[in-house]
Amino acid sequence: MRAHVLSIASALCLLAACGGSPRPSFYTLSPDASLEAAPNTTPLRVTVGPVTVPELVDKPQIVTRREPNEVNINEFARWGEPLKENIARTLAADLSRLLGSDNVSVYPQGADVKPYQVRVDVMRFESVPGDSVTLDALWTVRSADGASRFDGHTVAHETAEGAGFDAIAAAHSRALAQMSRQIAGAIGTMRR
Repeated sequence: MRAHVLSIASALCLLAACGGSPRPSFYTLSPDASLEAAPNTTPLRVTVGPVTVPELVDKPQIVTRREPNEVNINEFARWGEPLKENIARTLAADLSRLLGSDNVSVYPQGADVKPYQVRVDVMRFESVPGDSVTLDALWTVRSADGASRFDGHTVAHETAEGAGFDAIAAAHSRALAQMSRQIAGAIGTMRR
């Protein structure tokens, strides 16, 4: 009987401890609301994707750098959706503003309409809490007819304006806006 009471007491203690454990917080990247279309832009169709990210950061948890050779995978700070999808959606929203077009979609949704296609290979998506983030990405824009191609490389560093994970997400969003400006410029060059 006493063993039975002890096991029930132990189970209740475990349940109480679990109830007090931290709950995860979820973060997303966001489009840059300050981006404006270049004057005299003619709307066009653009599809963003596919987007690839390094395996190290291709997980729900936010990965941060602690030392040059040490990372931290935080179980309680998570991306609200897969990172490569969140990057594609953010770029699409930024490009929609910059190009003055409502016809910017995320791959594969717009793949059948022969739009300009933007492919992105993220080489580094690094986060240092309370310090900065780095986005290093290779990207390619192919014209709608497949006749021309523009290859680009973006390396963007942004200060994390705060110590929390929301500051990291905001800094990465600003870094993506830098890349969006470069991609929009490449599309403008290809259209001339």
